[in-house]
Amino acid sequence: MTDVHPGQRVAVLVDAQNLYHTAQSIYSRNIDYSELLEEAVDGRQLTRAIAYVIRADSPEEESFFEALYDIGFEPKIKDIKRFSDGTKKADWDVGMSLDAVTLANHVDTMVLCTGDGDFSRLCSHLRHEGVKVEVMAFEASTADELVEAADDFEDLGERHETYLL
Repeated sequence: MTDVHPGQRVAVLVDAQNLYHTAQSIYSRNIDYSELLEEAVDGRQLTRAIAYVIRADSPEEESFFEALYDIGFEPKIKDIKRFSDGTKKADWDVGMSLDAVTLANHVDTMVLCTGDGDFSRLCSHLRHEGVKVEVMAFEASTADELVEAADDFEDLGERHETYLL
């Protein structure tokens, strides 16, 4: 990342579902959240690290949530919604955006770990507020408008051995 100095206050917001699905579909592997956080912070002053996760009632997920906490993330957990027609819905877009806007006055840099193009408007807003926005995601599944809206973009795929377990 460019323009990194130790005094910068940084928040790291991770769209865990987005990263998980890409890591699984392309590499059949899981994200190394410890490395992701270390690389996102990059020697700066961490203000908040939040991982937005979905509870889907799989047996290993509680230990995953605990592992996120042990690494230094604050896991925010939402239950998956199941509709009568059999469809499922779960996303954290609004919650993640609200947290980013709330944290904007307390940080110099916001690191968004997602490839979801819905966050491009958020990037523009944060930059307008004077917050530097860095996006970390897999380029193969990242919306062009998100890359364009951020100050910096790191393709996790370029160094996938670092970011995957």
